[in-house]
Order: sequence, then structure tokens, then C-alpha cells
Amino acid sequence: MTAGECGSDGDDSSAPADDSSAPAADPPVVLKLGGSVITEKDRPETVDDAALATATDALAAALDRGSVDRLVVVHGGGSFGHHHASEHGVSTTEGTHDADAVMDVHGAMVRLNRAVLSSLHDRGVPAVPVHPLSLAARPGGVDGSLDLPLSSTATLLGEGFVPVLHGDGVATAGEGVTVVSGDELVVELAAGLGADRVGVCSTVAGVLDADGSVIPSIESFESVADALGASDATDVSGGMAAKVRELLALDAPASVFGPAGLEAFLRGEAVGTRID
Repeated sequence: MTAGECGSDGDDSSAPADDSSAPAADPPVVLKLGGSVITEKDRPETVDDAALATATDALAAALDRGSVDRLVVVHGGGSFGHHHASEHGVSTTEGTHDADAVMDVHGAMVRLNRAVLSSLHDRGVPAVPVHPLSLAARPGGVDGSLDLPLSSTATLLGEGFVPVLHGDGVATAGEGVTVVSGDELVVELAAGLGADRVGVCSTVAGVLDADGSVIPSIESFESVADALGASDATDVSGGMAAKVRELLALDAPASVFGPAGLEAFLRGEAVGTRID
């Protein structure tokens, strides 16, 4: 008997129950772990094991105590993806049609992703990978918007997992494959999943002014443009200036902070620079 035949007599017993009275799930927290935080960025494909352990300790503790109910993690490329992307001349605006180059970049990011997942699993966090190269595209070319379907990530969240995404290659019309930064993924995830707050854990205590002091809050890019420079090590995704531009596009408040501020951010405290 087909499903249609089963329902042809008007019996609604097989219809889904009305769950409109069920409490809505808490909006997720979206957290970016900078590649420079969890890798030794000047040494190709080298994880900073101590820093990664400290970060995943903080995530596990926040989930255990309930200060964060639902969490999406994005990590940067550090000495993994950036190293290979730079070697092949691939960036957010310059692509490649060389499959070996694509696999060098993506393969490196998968290796780093596995290291992050392993550290989370060691602490009992139900983390699972979501690889942007398999999901996302720029059908309008390098100047077009990112198309990042979120049904997989949203469903994983709903089933109690912690999705872990990362900077990656992305199919791009007219360029083959370019780079999608973790910062851009954070914006897409936060907007599409309705995040109530966003954190970007970087190697510095916040966005710094020309004197090296943390800027408490940023409401427009123009107000801080002169103070922002490029990252010291190779970064094909744009450095702090790109982070600020991306985060200003969010409806949810975002914070940029250093590793020492991660635990406080997860507790819901104000840390680093607030971008809103």
C-alpha cells in the first residue's frame, strides 16, 4: 500500500503531531577559532597542541555547565590552508582550475579539522565535520554572494551535535575554486541560523587602535580603518580588516578577543572588542 492509499480514507492518525507548543530551541552561539590561535602559523601544518587543548577545554566546560546550549564552531586555516593557498596563488579573489591545487588546500584543511575534532572528542564534545567545499559556491563569481546551504548544519544542531566548519576552497564561477574565509562562514552561519551572539577568538585581545590598545566597541568600519593592518604571517583571507568588515554585516552582536577571553565569552561576559 502506498502512502497516498493509506491516507485516502481521511484517517489522520499518521500525520505528524502538532508540536507548536514545544519550546523553541535556544539560538546558537557561533564561535570562530582563529587559525593563528590553534596552529603555529609560521611552521607549515603544525598544530599548537597546547593552545588547541586550552580552547577545547573551554568549549567542553561551557557545554557541560550549560552556559552554551547549542554551538557551531568555525576554525581558520592557520599554517595548514593558508600555506598551501599561498603556494598556489589562491585567495578569496584569485582562483585555480588545478585539481591538485584544490586538493592541497582542502586536504590540509581537512587534516586540521580532524585535529580539532579529535581534541573535542577527547573531551566528550559531540563534534562533527561540515566541509564547505562540498556545500558552498559563488555562482556569481568572486564579486557574488556566497551560497552556503545550512540545512545540514541546522539539522545537526537540532540533533545535539556540534558542527565544526572551516575555511576552505569554494566553487566560484569564472575562477574555478577560490578561498572562503572562516570569517565569511561565521557571518553566513550567524545570519542563517539566527545566532544570538558571535565570538571570534584571535591572537590579540581585541581589535587594536594605532597605539596598540583594545578598541572597546566598533559601529562602523570607517571609524577604525586607519588602525587596521594586515596580519604578520601569510593570510589569504584578509586579516583583521576583513574580520571587522564581515562582522559589521551581522545583526547579532559579535566580539573579537584573545585566547584569554574565551572562557569569559562563553559565559556570556563582555570581552575584547564588541562589533555591533
